[in-house]
Amino acid sequence: MEKENEIVEMLKEFLKENFVKANIPNRRRIFVHIKKDALKDTVKYLVKDLQFKHLSTITGVDLGKKIEVIYHLAYKGSIELSLRLTVSKKNPSVSTITHLIPGAVLYEREVHELLGVNFEGHPDLSPLILPEEWPEGVYPLRKEHELAYLKEITSKKSKREKRN
Repeated sequence: MEKENEIVEMLKEFLKENFVKANIPNRRRIFVHIKKDALKDTVKYLVKDLQFKHLSTITGVDLGKKIEVIYHLAYKGSIELSLRLTVSKKNPSVSTITHLIPGAVLYEREVHELLGVNFEGHPDLSPLILPEEWPEGVYPLRKEHELAYLKEITSKKSKREKRN
């Protein structure tokens, strides 16, 4: 795990007070928590200086009062780094990284649509996967929405489609 430790040490040095913590659970796997305001600079550093060229996906998790956004990046196909940050659920916003990694466009749209995270500067946060009739402000991966309510929304749509 020499390379993994080296990457974490370089990130600590680069991030300084914006570094929260890191975990290396096994070979080829790194989790790094950062402060949200450091996202753009950190991704730029990872891509340009540390050669993390591939973004596998962006995921999000409802933690209750906060939402965690996780950027999964790969280093030369051999090391996976999950860059984690949290945003307030009341104002869930973070900078877009589409100018650094163009492939982030669809991943950010998906996290926006399913969890309500606003990616500031994103070129197009229009709906991607939910039905057109989906109510605005209802984010299906947030814990405050009961499964029965989400089923009701989708069943109403199905009934309308059958009538047409």
